[in-house]
Amino acid sequence: MLETVITMMEELLERDAGTVKPEDEFREYEEWDSLAYLSVIAKIDEDFGMVVPLDDFRQCRTVRALSEYLDKHAG
Repeated sequence: MLETVITMMEELLERDAGTVKPEDEFREYEEWDSLAYLSVIAKIDEDFGMVVPLDDFRQCRTVRALSEYLDKHAG
């Protein structure tokens, strides 16, 4: 799951391969904005069939934390 989330972040934020790390706080990326947030939420819904509540998403500070959340909650 971690590699899937890393790849998703790299694609959606248009970052070079290998530039997203598990311990990165993705909200600190230069490319992160409200459109990036919506893109990530939509991609999670599309790929995993789940909607992440806003409060839960806010608690996922790092790429790894988001990956672990999805791993735990994805059907």
